[in-house]
Formats: sequence, C-alpha cells, structure tokens
Amino acid sequence: MLNKRVLLVTGKGGVGRTTVAAGLALATARCGRRTLLAEIGSPEGGSSPLAQLFGREQFTSELSELRVRLRACHLWAPTGQALFLRSAMPGGALLGAAVRSQALQTFMRAAPSLLEMGWFFHLLTLIRAEHEEGGPEHEVIVLDLPATGHTLALTSLPKLLHRLIRHGPIVKALAEGEAYLNDPRYTAAWVVTLPETMPVSETFDLIDGLESTAVPVGGIIANRIPVDPFTAPERAALAAHLNGAPVLGAVALQRIERSLQAQERLRNSARLVLHIPEVAETGPELMRTVANRLQMQMQMQGDAT
Repeated sequence: MLNKRVLLVTGKGGVGRTTVAAGLALATARCGRRTLLAEIGSPEGGSSPLAQLFGREQFTSELSELRVRLRACHLWAPTGQALFLRSAMPGGALLGAAVRSQALQTFMRAAPSLLEMGWFFHLLTLIRAEHEEGGPEHEVIVLDLPATGHTLALTSLPKLLHRLIRHGPIVKALAEGEAYLNDPRYTAAWVVTLPETMPVSETFDLIDGLESTAVPVGGIIANRIPVDPFTAPERAALAAHLNGAPVLGAVALQRIERSLQAQERLRNSARLVLHIPEVAETGPELMRTVANRLQMQMQMQGDAT
C-alpha cells in the first residue's frame, strides 16, 4: 500500500467502506507519507460521513488540513470540468466561470460521462500536483469511492470516451489519467467486504468489474470479523448440543460459522486479504482502531518484503 500513489477504496453499501478509507489514510500518514483523503461529492451534497469522522460537517474541493501529513477534499465534477477547460482551451478562465452556472451544471450532471469526466480530471489534477521541495504534493491519495455503479463508471471512463473521441485535449488527459489508474506500480483498488455469504459474492463480482476496466486490484479488506473464542471441535460440539434450539447465543454461534466459511472463500480466491476485527467503538474511535490495525498489517508487509 505504501508504495502506491492512488488507493481506491470501494465496496457495497453498508460494509464500512468510508471508515476503512479514513483509517487507511490515517495509517499511511502515520507511516510518513503525505496523504490526501478524497471522496466524490457535490457542492450541495449536505453532510459527509467521511468528514464527520474528523469533526467536520463536509469537505469542499479546497484542501483541508486534518492531521500532520493528512489532508482531505471532495472531488467535485464542476471543479474538474473548470480545471480541464482552463488548462486545455483558449479563454478557459471564462469557460470555467460558465461551467459554474446553474443551467450548465444541470446539463453536465445529466449528460452521459460528463459527471465522471469532471471527477476524473479533478483527481488527475491532484495526482499531478508537485511539492515545493520536489516529488508529488501527495505521495498517497486515498479515494473513498461511491456505490459500485459510480465506481465502474469512473474506472471505465477512459475506454468509453476513447471510443467516442479520437483526438484532442480530452483524449490526452484521459491517456495521462489512464496511465496512472491502470498501472499496478501506481494504483491499487481495495474492496471492502463483510465476512458474510452475500457481501463476499458481491465482492468477487466487483473485482471482476474492476479488472474488466483494467484497474489493478490490491486485495480485499474483510471488515468486522467477529471474535471466535472456540476451537473447531468446540464449535462442532456446541452446534450438536444446540441442534437448532432457540438458545441465547445460538445466533452468535451461527454468525461465527458463516464468518469462517466466508473467510475460507476469501482465502481460496488467491487475493491478499487484510482483516479488521469487530470492535465496540464507533465514529472517530472506530476509525483510529481501524487505522491501528491497517498500519500494523502494512508494517508487517513491509518487513516481509
């Protein structure tokens, strides 16, 4: 993880993706990397669960200082569209102002791929940024991606527009962004899941979708692993003793069994799997616990290599 420029954190709704993305960004910053935590949003999007983990109501397209070596922002489509116009076209500053008009923004949101194009170019601008002392301004960019449909729309954008547009500044920008997002030396997607049958099946579907858009997959983050205090013989003896009876604790035992089966499926996938145990904390405390766990596993990976 620490050797990548862009870490894409994705997964189905309800798996804890946002908390994991925040914990991952905090962990990379603690490991000494200048880190940017970003999410996809809109100026009128209301409160942000990601921002609330850091005591903010919402992030904006401007960079916010959160911790030492940790910043955050929203990727906003109008910001990316205006940045592109200013960089690629004569009179770009005037066109950038036009992009902010309400009528044009409504059109941009409705037109196919223009929304994703804005996000894409905003991300590319952040990747391009250079530090005053040399090297990239942000050594690691952690992007908390939205629902699966938006994720695949963003990652498939370069290939889609290449089929529609053959030449010009849009193609050049897409090729540059594609060089980052499709290169395993720079980018890795991490799919967050729960140790349950359906989320694991959906995780494999999402990985297939990412690979179909040529995005390298770093691995899977299995979140909320329930504590298993039993040995395999003890679990078998308990299951036989309960025999389906409505006894206190039976549901928890069944959940542990389902979790173990799901973890076995993940191991058999030949993917790198990181594990985050289920804990009692919530909110910022949970984020810090997740960061501790991920930081420990990143340091173990570094020691192993």
